Amino acid sequence: MVVGAVISFRKTILLCKRAIEPSKGLWTIPAGYLEENESTEEGALREIQEEAGIQPNIQGLLAIYSIKHISQIQIIYKAQSKNQILKPGEETQEAKYFLWGEIPWKEIAFPSVVWALNHFKEVENKENFYPKSNPDI
Repeated sequence: MVVGAVISFRKTILLCKRAIEPSKGLWTIPAGYLEENESTEEGALREIQEEAGIQPNIQGLLAIYSIKHISQIQIIYKAQSKNQILKPGEETQEAKYFLWGEIPWKEIAFPSVVWALNHFKEVENKENFYPKSNPDI
């Protein structure tokens, strides 16, 4: 199970450039594998801290993706950062906030990151939002 978040600060979205395989050198949202004895929220916050060096406020569940061909379930939250100060960890080459029009779409690591970013954009200004079912996989 993978947990993570689409994190915003004002009108920007946080992306991390991967320093590890798979997809080393490509951009992703902060996310990773859930560990034993963690809630999904705790795991997401731990991964965000490890990859970007921040502790955002989780606003709610953004999406759940069930990706059969890789036997993976991804739980992605919508979160908001308190500031733009980033301290990337060893699994991250670079962490950066992007305006929507600046997102390097051709350098995104995984299809589920594109799905999550697009869903985030759909619910960006909504206080109450609901998880979206899988896009066509």
